[in-house]
Amino acid sequence: MSSEETKLTELTFQLIVESSPNAIVLVNKEGKIAYFNSRAELLFGYVRADVIGQLVELLIPKRYHENHPGFRDIFFKTPSVRAMGAGRELFAARKDKTEFPIEIGLNPIVTVDGTLVLASIIDITERKKAEERFKLVVESAPNAMILVNRQGIITLINTQTEKLFGYERDELVGNKLEMLIPKRFQGHHPGHWNLFFKEPQTPTIEVGRDLFGLRKDGAEIPVEIGLNPIETNEGNMVLASFIDITERIQHERVIKKQLSELKIANDYLEQLAYISAHDIKNPIISIEGLVDILLDSSEIKPPEVELLKMQKGVIQQMKKNNKGINDILKLRQGLLTRQDADAESMSLTAILDSVKIILRSDIESTGSKLKVNMNGVSEIHFPFFYLQSVFYNLLANAIKYRDPGRELIIRFEAQRIDKQAFRFVIADNGLGFDMSRAKDKLFGVFKRFHPNIEGTGLGLHIVKSIVDAYGGEIAVNSEVGKGTTFEITLKNPIIE
Repeated sequence: MSSEETKLTELTFQLIVESSPNAIVLVNKEGKIAYFNSRAELLFGYVRADVIGQLVELLIPKRYHENHPGFRDIFFKTPSVRAMGAGRELFAARKDKTEFPIEIGLNPIVTVDGTLVLASIIDITERKKAEERFKLVVESAPNAMILVNRQGIITLINTQTEKLFGYERDELVGNKLEMLIPKRFQGHHPGHWNLFFKEPQTPTIEVGRDLFGLRKDGAEIPVEIGLNPIETNEGNMVLASFIDITERIQHERVIKKQLSELKIANDYLEQLAYISAHDIKNPIISIEGLVDILLDSSEIKPPEVELLKMQKGVIQQMKKNNKGINDILKLRQGLLTRQDADAESMSLTAILDSVKIILRSDIESTGSKLKVNMNGVSEIHFPFFYLQSVFYNLLANAIKYRDPGRELIIRFEAQRIDKQAFRFVIADNGLGFDMSRAKDKLFGVFKRFHPNIEGTGLGLHIVKSIVDAYGGEIAVNSEVGKGTTFEITLKNPIIE
């Protein structure tokens, strides 16, 4: 090659290197810098005259100076192309001694003066910051997060993953994702994984089929998996989020059981409604008709007339109660609104007295004592039968679940909250029950907490139905062996 051709070649090389967007450093076999482009000047803070002929260790942090010449000699013995990003984390040093992370691509060049190495250098400070932010986001996620590459190798996990699967971080990173999948599913998993990489989608949640994760201790856990494709410098990856849905499944099972029980209850209530509508109402109407005929008869004497009038009053009350039963059943079935129920102004004392009359035999036979404090609450505007049903069921339960070893004392208290709300408290010193076991099913249908005591288990269910229908609240507190307290707040009825 002529001298002119050599100069032209050198000029072409210089133009190519100067036009590169990366910092370019040419190093000879002795480790000395032979060329330094303008991008390298900007990156390292040196002018090329300061570095040409200097050892390349000038551009490397001092802590690496001892070992770097050895690595350099090894490379020159077997020179080969090394792509960007290959190898370990690398750092460079500027003229002011500040360090920054870099990626280096190495390309050996054979010249008449021997083999040279062309180093292409990129400052990856911003990329490192972005990676740290990404790791911080993954680490702070409330779910187990796992970053997996195309080969199915785990490259990153967070603390929640350690907690969910029981592995330490070092046990997972670098291993196949299959170690977190039950063996019976592992045969199908690679196919699903490859398909996802061929057709990466927007973030999706794997639902519609049963998915399970495998803990270190061998236990399987039902999971919901979210997949999010991510492009990285190391290629396409998938960020998978795992959510333990054990509690959700247990809750769904409880709901299904409750729905099944509710269906049984509704069937039972429909039977009650039929009995109330036909087997009770029709005889009452017939009896009332006979009483009216007798009252119209001229042969009936005054004492007998008074007796018949009393019987007619009893029949009217029976009809009223019958309607109340139907209303409650309809209320539970969503067929009756609050406005449909007949509300009337009445004495609160009268309602309580009517309940005491119904329970008089039970109160007297058990020696129970009922202590009442109305706190000035008198007239209220409310459907009579509804409030009577609430008081009856709670007082009847107090008597039923009494402690035979001590005198039963029931405290009934009414309290005005404001013009449109009031509170009732019914407390007893009876058997009580375990709140931790009963609180979630206390108001369910057919629920009984003392199996040795007879009952249908519908009382509290009806109480809760009425309270809910009137926008009220009901709170319960109970302790085994000490008794139970019910506190009911009804917000909408008008207190006179």
